[in-house]
Amino acid sequence: MKPTRRIKVKNGIEYWYEETPYYDKEKKQIRHRSKYLGRNVDGQPVRMRSAPSEIKEKTKKKTAEVKSSFDYGSILVLQSIMEELNLDRYLENLLPSTEASMIRALAFNRIIRPTAMKNVDSWYEGTALALESPQIDLASQRVSELLCRVGESNIPDRFMSQLIEGTSTKSTLIYDITSLSSYSQLINLLEYGYNRDGVDLPQINMSLIMDKDKGIPVMYDIFPGSISDVSTLSGTLKKIKAHGVQNYVAVMDRGFFSLGNLCELLDNKISFVMAAKLQLNDLKQLMTEAQKDIDDVKYLHKFNNEPIFAKPITYNIDNMEVRGYVYYDPKLEQNEKQTLLSRLYDIREELLKVRLKKNSSPQVAFKEKARGFGNFFEWNVVDNRFDVSIKQNAVTQRMNKMGKYILFYSGDFDWLNCLSLYRERDEIEKSFKALKNEIDILPLNTHSEKTTRGFIFVAFLSLIIRTRLINMMREAKLLDKYSVELLLLQLEKLRKITLADGQILVTEMTKKQREILQALNLCA
Repeated sequence: MKPTRRIKVKNGIEYWYEETPYYDKEKKQIRHRSKYLGRNVDGQPVRMRSAPSEIKEKTKKKTAEVKSSFDYGSILVLQSIMEELNLDRYLENLLPSTEASMIRALAFNRIIRPTAMKNVDSWYEGTALALESPQIDLASQRVSELLCRVGESNIPDRFMSQLIEGTSTKSTLIYDITSLSSYSQLINLLEYGYNRDGVDLPQINMSLIMDKDKGIPVMYDIFPGSISDVSTLSGTLKKIKAHGVQNYVAVMDRGFFSLGNLCELLDNKISFVMAAKLQLNDLKQLMTEAQKDIDDVKYLHKFNNEPIFAKPITYNIDNMEVRGYVYYDPKLEQNEKQTLLSRLYDIREELLKVRLKKNSSPQVAFKEKARGFGNFFEWNVVDNRFDVSIKQNAVTQRMNKMGKYILFYSGDFDWLNCLSLYRERDEIEKSFKALKNEIDILPLNTHSEKTTRGFIFVAFLSLIIRTRLINMMREAKLLDKYSVELLLLQLEKLRKITLADGQILVTEMTKKQREILQALNLCA
């Protein structure tokens, strides 16, 4: 590997170094050997000890003045991910260069320092992106216009097609859905529905598909807030097919379970793993039969070093047979029992403390305190107080179901394959958490449906980059030391500076910054 020269700035003085990359076989990383060449004098390295007196005098008289400083380290990491996944190229295939740069800047902002769109231009001016693309205009009005154009176009779908083709997505797809709430009254997609965050606001439902093997989200869709999870699957399967994905395994939770969805998956010969929702009488009966001997040691296995029972079952619908497993997890059962009993105790104590006001409704007061657990209590009012007790039969019936669940599947899977694939759903749930918290998408502050669609596309792009960064940090064993936010904060201290004479230099790298970039196999 060829050596490169670079200038480092220490205490405002420039020094030349020669850096030679080499591969460290022990740590399996690209590292660098640094050799001091001399002080920068008129663009050339000079060893000051042997320099003529006139050179020494010259360097004393003039030190270049720093004009501006820009965040370079965090931008470097995110840009390297863009290039690795070809995200830059996909954007430039769909948008003029200036607009592609604007979308990139908006996506980086959601990861590094999420802020209101009206403040993005101020953040941008302090980053190395402004040196690369100083011509772009991120004023609030320009940003809104761009998001509107993207939101009313087919750019998001075309971007996803390129991404899916570029990543060769065709193996295991994890599908889930979440709610995005907003105060706006101008977005037609906003409707009241089941809100997963317990927020009493109208919402948009957003589905997300993650490629398990690549570890990144590759597709999303948005639906009116009143649309249930179960009714979104048919349209999603058609979109997956339209994007050219075949021979994949779809992994879904019980929110997507219905007989119609099972039949559609089987009719289309799609491999899947799906948790069952035990609302139908024949499924309840199936579970009841399985529970009679589910703890027989012939069904005993270990998963993640914990005992678990897995009993094979079959279920017949519309002349088709679906295979599955009933799982019994003793540790999960114990945790669920403790959670339920603790919750019931707390509710009972809260109810006993209530003092009802004159003309107040006992039913409303009870419902407010019970919070969905009302079926577990018997109560009446004595004077202005609740006389309340927990129903033993209701608790026993709930406990009998704890730690047990059914996974149906189609494909060549055993109990371990099914359970492993289903547990991978944790990754998509982490992605939703990042979307809402770290990327700070909630509450939606856009004021039209088109702008909202454009903003969600930017958030999707941010999520791809952030998810890939987490995977890189996991592979480099950095997650024990840094969160994404702490890592980027550390790298923000690596700056690009412009001098009064127009030169652009990179500041001296700290030990921590060097360790991070070497672990991620990146060169500043």
